[in-house]
This record gives sequence, C-alpha cells and structure tokens, in this order.
Amino acid sequence: MKPTNPVFTGLQTTIFETMSRLAIAHGAINLGQGFPDVDGPEDVRRVAAEALMSGPNQYPPMLGLPELRQAVAESNRRFYGLDVDWQSEVMVTSGATEAIADVLLALLEPGDEVILIEPLYDCYLPLVKRAGGIPVRLRVTPPQWRLDLDALAGAFTENTKAILLNNPMNPAGKVFSEEELAAIARLCNEHGVYAICDEVYEHLLFDGRQHRPLMAFEGMRERAVRIGSAGKTFSLTGWKVGYVTAAPNLLEPIAKAHQFVTFTTPPNLQRAVAYGLGKQDDYFEDLSRSMQAKRDRMLDGLRDLGFGVLPCEGTYFATCDVTTLGLEDGDVEICKRMVEEAGVAAVPVSAFYVADAPTNFVRFCFCKKDEVIDGALERLDGWVRKQTGAGASAPLGVASVGGD
Repeated sequence: MKPTNPVFTGLQTTIFETMSRLAIAHGAINLGQGFPDVDGPEDVRRVAAEALMSGPNQYPPMLGLPELRQAVAESNRRFYGLDVDWQSEVMVTSGATEAIADVLLALLEPGDEVILIEPLYDCYLPLVKRAGGIPVRLRVTPPQWRLDLDALAGAFTENTKAILLNNPMNPAGKVFSEEELAAIARLCNEHGVYAICDEVYEHLLFDGRQHRPLMAFEGMRERAVRIGSAGKTFSLTGWKVGYVTAAPNLLEPIAKAHQFVTFTTPPNLQRAVAYGLGKQDDYFEDLSRSMQAKRDRMLDGLRDLGFGVLPCEGTYFATCDVTTLGLEDGDVEICKRMVEEAGVAAVPVSAFYVADAPTNFVRFCFCKKDEVIDGALERLDGWVRKQTGAGASAPLGVASVGGD
C-alpha cells in the first residue's frame, strides 16, 4: 500500500491523553489535562439547554450566529478598546484548535516560515507542518520564562510569514510583558509578518495583571488574528466553541478554510456563549480571582513539599522544578512514577518541546475543587517523604524558584 501522510502517521498520542489514561488506570487524581472538574455557570448552561429544546437545530450561518459574533465584537470593544465589525471581522469555530488550523491553512503556503515559541502547545507543530509551513523555534527559558529579544529579532527572515503566540502561555503560565509584545509587534510590522494570537486564557491573569492583545499594538490591527475560547472563559471545555477576530482581508480566506473543515458549530452552544459574553464585569473578575486562589493553594502546598515552584502569572497551570526533591529521573519517568506510586497525574514539561528539552520540570493543573487539590497534595506528601527519606513527622524544606 502507498504511504499515508507522514506528519500524522506514527504521531504519538498526546501527553495529555496518555497521562489521563494512566490516571484512570491507577485511580489517580488527574492534575495533568487542563480541564476544570466543575461545569461552568448554570445560567449559561440553561440557555444552551433551552435553545437546544426550542431550536432551530439545523445549520446555523457558516460564520456563526449573528448574536455571538456581535457579542465577540462587543467584548473586543469592552475589554480592549478594539473597534471590530462583527459582520466582516468575526467568525465562530468549533474550538480554538480548529481556529488555529483554519488560520494556518488560510495564510500559509509551502515553504513559509512560522515562528513558534517553546514550550509550545502540542497541536502547533503538526498543524504548521501539514499546512506546508517551516517551523522556526524560539524558547522562553525557566525559571523566569523571559523572551530573548535578540534571538526573537534573529528569527525573522524574508521567508517569515507568521508568528504563533500563545498569551497567556500554556504550559509556562507566562504573561508576555509589554516590552516583549512591543518587540513582537515592531518586528511583525518591519517584516510584513502576520501574528496568530492564541489568547484563550485572556480572562485568567493573576495578581492584578490585565491582558493586552497583540492586535491592540500599533500597526497590528490589520495583521493580527485573535483567537478566543468559551471553553476557558466559562469553564466549559467540552463545548469547543472558539472565535476568531481578524481584518476582513484575513478573515475571508480563514472563513473559506473553516467552511471545509467543520463549516459550523452547534447553534444552541453559540447562543449560550453569546449570553455568557454579556455577563457583568464581576463574573470575569471573579473567574480570575477564584483561579488565582486555587493557584495559591496549589503552589503553597507544592512549595511546602519541597518542589521548586516557578512563577505563574496566568492560565490553569503551575510548573515546578523537581531537582529540589533530589530525584534523578527525567520528567517523563517521574510523572509515570508519580501517577503509579502517589496516585497523582502531572505532565512532563519536556513534552512541550521539539528537541533538547529540559527534563527537570513538571506541570500541574490547578483548576480543580479545593478538596481535590488538598487530596493531591496529601498524596504527594507521602510520596515525596518516601523519595527523600524524610521521617513521618520531619518537616520538608520550602523551595521556591523565581517567586510567584
């Protein structure tokens, strides 16, 4: 038989699925895959249920229900001062991953270079390759996750078509600084490059930080594509409702790609997300505040157990250095042992790199109930004591890498 496509053939199952399967097999608390363990607001879910029963349940408009596209445009104005035309600059997708695929298919031609910043979300690389793009990798390095602006400038060439930016960043929990974003915007303008902005965690920033889209920087309104997600904003990850904001000349080809990928998204879910985006400011403030409290609960506990806790400025995720525990195995093996021996699933950060990855960092997901976080910390306490040889009542040292 003739060979299948090499980009996807033999591609390993995602680390999130692998660790989730191990968590199920070992009855572990799953702090690996990034999903909340409670459903989102009841009123949003009720709107979806009522819309499902009242209908219609046939194909909605390909670009999305007008009421959701209007709500997305209004959110851009309300939160970021962006003046967006809902009719020509907003499209609804079946999740942010579909949106990323649509954008790459629409904007790339074979041989175009795309700048990716590691550690990177796992779908970016295969989607860039399948669209014919050539990935050019940069890194932000723990523990501070700073972007090397000289290396950034050096990554832009005459062949660069786009940069794909995840801000706030999974898995690093990093929020790109004003200086970093300004440098990216300047280079995009200088080189005529598009910016594909995965901003699904836009409402999950901590310690008083405010999200600023790259689209809001000078010269970026016409070249940035902004991607959002109801899954993260309303803790409804299974709904897979995303939305794209882009200038008309960019949205037009992106919409053509969407037309042949999924075409549309369930209309009842669109109606409910439109309702949710219209919620008062206190909803969005409470979302960030409550997630910050969970972050603090998790990181304080991990620090007390001796993990090297890295800064976490946003998202669902906390990264820890395990060398402070004296463990010599790499992060993949440590995560496997942790799920089998401690009954807690985490994700090795090396999975977010293409090659030459650091192997001493693991990622924990903290968007869980307080009792789940406490239960995981209790399990880890016993496991860490066995690894370090600490007595049952011996206090473990407090370790911190870079502060919070």
